Amino acid sequence: MVTGGGISGLSAAYYLHRAGLPCVLIEPEPRLGGVIRTETVDGCVVESGPDGFLAQKPWASELVRDLGIEDQLIGSQDQLRKTYVVRGGRLTPLPEGLYLMVPTRLRPLLGTPLFSWAAKCRMMSDLLRWRPPRSARRDRSVAEFVREHFGREAVSYLAEPLLAGIYGGDAAELSAASVLPRFLEMESRYGSVIRGVLLSLSSAPAGDPAPLFLSLKRGMQQLVTALEEALGAGVTRIRAAVERIEKTPGGYRLEWAGGALEAGQVVLATPAYMAGAILRDLDGTLSQRLSEIRYHSSITLALGYDRAGFERPLDGFGFLAPKLERRLLTACTWVGTKFPHRVAPDRVLLRAFIGAGAEETLLNRPDEDLAAGVGEELRRLMGVTQAPLFTRISRSRRAMAQYTVGHGRRLEEIHARLARWPGLLLAGNAYQGIGVPDCIHSGKEAALRIVATSGH
Repeated sequence: MVTGGGISGLSAAYYLHRAGLPCVLIEPEPRLGGVIRTETVDGCVVESGPDGFLAQKPWASELVRDLGIEDQLIGSQDQLRKTYVVRGGRLTPLPEGLYLMVPTRLRPLLGTPLFSWAAKCRMMSDLLRWRPPRSARRDRSVAEFVREHFGREAVSYLAEPLLAGIYGGDAAELSAASVLPRFLEMESRYGSVIRGVLLSLSSAPAGDPAPLFLSLKRGMQQLVTALEEALGAGVTRIRAAVERIEKTPGGYRLEWAGGALEAGQVVLATPAYMAGAILRDLDGTLSQRLSEIRYHSSITLALGYDRAGFERPLDGFGFLAPKLERRLLTACTWVGTKFPHRVAPDRVLLRAFIGAGAEETLLNRPDEDLAAGVGEELRRLMGVTQAPLFTRISRSRRAMAQYTVGHGRRLEEIHARLARWPGLLLAGNAYQGIGVPDCIHSGKEAALRIVATSGH
């Protein structure tokens, strides 16, 4: 049994069904897919949730191939990949050669106006580090880790906006061990993170690099639709919100308003706070640990324009707004540059991300107020003066898990408690990764563990 019909739960149900095991999928919402939702507006593919996934993580691509829709895969136009950062109220490009937030090329770093000369020297001084700092013995925030290696400006104009764009979170609160594990491995081995990245890049196989991002021609909804079609009538679907779970001699009993069902094994593919509420009567400690995983909300606003008269050259993937410069916008994607297949030739599509964390006051603001505020910022930062032909606003409440300092310890305690309950598994973005591939991987791993114990 799988409870939760987002991409994690759908993946678990798919791989159980594929292995020939009976499966029940329980989801209260009328549609499946969770935050993944796509619509086509005026010839433009508009995403409400994720617009693609990292090609480096294989699990999403594997699922696409398993579903037989690999011919629908598209890659980002990485030859045009440039990201701007707001500094002093102006869009300034990130220097070439950055590996996430780690500089790997001296000349672009020295030439960028994004950092002061003192900051540039401080960043390159990481090359002189030969052993990890003493603070490496404990879990640190991303802000502390980056500050130790590259200085305060790197936190303000690299780490903070990048992490706000990916996690919707605060670099001062997110765990470096959980968010940047590869960089911590490099720190442990080489002392210098720059040296570790350079050595890693030098050992990478030669040839044309793969696209950084992949997606589907008609949007991420294609993946959800293909999963639904693959499940078909072979998976029983119940529209309900599970409220509690109890142990039975043969497994577990899940209860909801007006119904209940028993199953030998259960995958809880809901947000961690929902899983915690479901498990409250079964295991109070496990429930508490799950409830400690924080979530942030998100708001996105898609704006479509007539390309005629749109004066700003869209020579990159978009821009990030650091907290020091932030008003309303956290980031903005220039969709037609990143994925040209998504935008009609006579249109421009911008996708604005509003307020890292999207606090309640923003979530409750009327659509017209948000649209007006975003329009004013686009005018100020990009010189956009024309009115959009269409807008689409999407609000996702408590959708983005936050891997705050201590996340690794919490996971250890969660896994230790789960060991007391054979056949009870967790999946979702709250544990080992927040991206689409990570969610798919968590659902697939849960399914494979069930398959391994079933004798199939």
